Amino acid sequence: MLTLRKSNERGHSNHGWLDSRFSFSFGDYYDPRHMHFQALRVINEDQIAAGGGFPMHPHRDMEIFSYVLEGALQHQDSMGNDRVLLPGQIQLMSAGTGVMHSEKNPLKDQTTHMLQIWIVPNRRNLTPNYTEWHPKPESEHEPKVLVISPDGRNGSATIRQDAFIYRVRLHAGDQTEHSLSAGRGVWIQLMRGSLMVNGEAMSAGDGLSTKDTATLKISATSDAEALLFDLK
Repeated sequence: MLTLRKSNERGHSNHGWLDSRFSFSFGDYYDPRHMHFQALRVINEDQIAAGGGFPMHPHRDMEIFSYVLEGALQHQDSMGNDRVLLPGQIQLMSAGTGVMHSEKNPLKDQTTHMLQIWIVPNRRNLTPNYTEWHPKPESEHEPKVLVISPDGRNGSATIRQDAFIYRVRLHAGDQTEHSLSAGRGVWIQLMRGSLMVNGEAMSAGDGLSTKDTATLKISATSDAEALLFDLK
């Protein structure tokens, strides 16, 4: 069975400098029907105004990553990292025993459009860590690319959880597949364009999930970009 989480049903907040959509309960948005999926706890789609951002604040015992869609994102943390991410790039921070970090839009004339995602780690009180994924030229036109994994295989960023995350990028009419093993779940978050997944139509901002052991046939009805989470 496929479960569709429509974009317009997500939580929403607008603070002027920050316009956010929440796939799961977060902050002042609470919906007991949408608390998490497997180890996936947060998918926030954020629009950060030019010069705006989150000041230094603490986190612990959470795997937190950002995917930039448009603009740029400056990440700073108490581990000494100071990085600016561009569209298509990912940074992943394992908060572990505790980390301070900030996420800001360093641009003066452009909004940053991004996803911030939290995944619960497989253990508490881990040593904090930071890792990134940048697309390689040869992967730019691949329909499904591994971007995060537990062991950093194929140049992916490393996460402390049994989670494999793929970037799906398809032109209209193209398709790809993903097979789901027993005991796991898949969540697809569509960021741009439109897809058909085993006959279910998705539009930008929609999420789709299943825990059924099956092969997902993913086809694009317009140029599309998504993240696919395969989670224990």
